[in-house]
Parts: sequence; C-alpha cells; structure tokens
Amino acid sequence: MSTVVHLSGPQRRGPDLKELLAQVAFGDQDAFGRLYDVVAGPVFGLVRRVLRDPSQSEEVTQEVMLEVWRTAARYQPDRGEVMSWVLTMAHRRAVDRVRSAQATADREQRVAARSHVPAFDEVAEQVEGRLEREQVRRCLRMLTELQRQAVTLAYYRGYSYREVADMLSAPLGTVKTRMRDGLIRLRDCLGVES
Repeated sequence: MSTVVHLSGPQRRGPDLKELLAQVAFGDQDAFGRLYDVVAGPVFGLVRRVLRDPSQSEEVTQEVMLEVWRTAARYQPDRGEVMSWVLTMAHRRAVDRVRSAQATADREQRVAARSHVPAFDEVAEQVEGRLEREQVRRCLRMLTELQRQAVTLAYYRGYSYREVADMLSAPLGTVKTRMRDGLIRLRDCLGVES
C-alpha cells in the first residue's frame, strides 16, 4: 500500500527578483539584503569559473553586487530576467578583470625587457670576438701550407692526427711535427703566454 502525501496551503517559492530589484532601485536596503542572499551565490560561482582565484572571485562578486545596488534603476524588466541581468554584469566584470590582469602582466614584461641590462656590453663583446677571429686568420696565413692545413683539419674540423695524416698523404710523424711547430707560431703570433 502506498501513502500519498498532499501538501496543503501555498507552496513556498523564492522571492520575486523583479519586485526586489524595483525596491532596491528606491534605496531599500532590506530588499537589497534579500536580493543579495539570492544572487550572490550564483554570481560568485560564475566569477570563480572565469577567474579561478577564490580571493579575486570574492572581490569581483562584491564589485558586481555594489554595481547592482548603484544601477538597479537601469534594469528594464521587458529586456530579460533579473538573474540574467546580474549574471551578465558578473561575467563582464570577471572578463574585464582577466583582461586587466593580462594587460598588467604584458606591461610588466615589456618594462622588464626594456630595463634589462646585460651583464656585459654585447656590442663590445661582438667587436672583440670579431677582432680575435681576424687576428687568428692573420696568424694562420703566416704558417706554412702544411702547418695551416694540419691545424685547420685538427682544431677547426675535429680530425685526429692519423686522419689528418691520411687526408694530407703525409707521414704521421711529419704531421705531428708540423702541427706542433704551427701551434707554437700561432701562440707567438697571438701573444699567448705558455
């Protein structure tokens, strides 16, 4: 046997938001308190989904509710429901906060990039590097052909002494001697102390 329960009397429903907002438009603080109780939770939920940060979400929710208090008279009932009006306001405010945070981060990044001072003078470093390379080239030109080829193959191309000897069709001992003599001449030309 099943039991049927009948509800008697009027069924309880939420407050009429349009009516509450109309009262808020006339400065009714009690009506605003009741409106706040109904809409603040959904506003916070929407803002939190956009911002993800709980403290910023609370801040934006308070800004939205303050905006509802100040602009209640602008609400036009024929253009939509109160909850939609408030949530649209909340979404716009949350998106504005995201854009503002991104613009601030971009601005800070640009300022940091402009104010970045390298640990060394890049131009001087490049000039010095070019001068050193030119000096090495000049000193290499002072070597004999066999010395220059052996040093270039071994030190700039990474070949072993045996590979250099094979490539130059010269005995290994000769290549080693020419390389040693070539390196000594390079050291002296470059002014490197041993």
